[in-house]
Amino acid sequence: MDEVFELSGFGDEIAEEPDDQLAQLGRMGIRNLDLRSAWGRNVLDLTVDDVARLRASLAAQGARVSLIGSPIGKSEIGREAAFEAERLERALRMAEAFGTRSIRVFSFYPAGVDPGGCREEVLTRLERLTARAAREGVTLLLENEADLWADRPERCRELLEAIDSPNLRMTLDTGNFAALGVRSVDEAYPLLRPYLVHVQIKDVRRRDGEVTTTVPGEGDGQIRELLAALRRDGYRGFLALEPHLAHAGKLGGFSGPELFGQAARALQAMISDSAP
Repeated sequence: MDEVFELSGFGDEIAEEPDDQLAQLGRMGIRNLDLRSAWGRNVLDLTVDDVARLRASLAAQGARVSLIGSPIGKSEIGREAAFEAERLERALRMAEAFGTRSIRVFSFYPAGVDPGGCREEVLTRLERLTARAAREGVTLLLENEADLWADRPERCRELLEAIDSPNLRMTLDTGNFAALGVRSVDEAYPLLRPYLVHVQIKDVRRRDGEVTTTVPGEGDGQIRELLAALRRDGYRGFLALEPHLAHAGKLGGFSGPELFGQAARALQAMISDSAP
């Protein structure tokens, strides 16, 4: 195992059935699961029985949940704040049930509102969510994504600086930045490095206005360069595979076992190449 990088993966990119997710991750030497959905149900919708079954599967496979991949903040800023506050309560219960202190969140859709005009509302909502998480000893990880308020590194940094809490950190998605033409290392990393505790590995190519997902290292995500920078700077967070090689959508993506395995092998090769 690499001394710097610990791998995890969004298992629902492999299959709906958790046993299949964990078995495939295990075959690739990955024992950490970024939990977004199981049995086709979002993590926030899992029942008590679902949680018990999944915990048993994790124990049987010798795996653990590294992150609750919630959709919190993937809603329009005009929606009542109580909607996301309630979803956070469910996410906190899942974090407790699965023994993780990390929950992924987003920064709201402006939905036709001028981004400058809703900055304070975005900031206020994330600040309240962060304060609630802090009371439970949980850290929220802000993900960059197109069409959300914090789509670009400058806006991610703006929120992180303004809220200024150790319970709000950053998960950098290399593919989401690349899809916008943002260079993950040249532009994003210098701004976000102080807050970075999690990296989502996805790669895309931008050609003639078209964006297509590709095997990690074959697109514009600067993944090789990012690995080198992370190693140089002593990064100790997760690298989470989320390759979206068969399908990509606003609420998630899918690769299937074969393509996910291809992505994992590509990432592992790049990690080996980055070693001193």
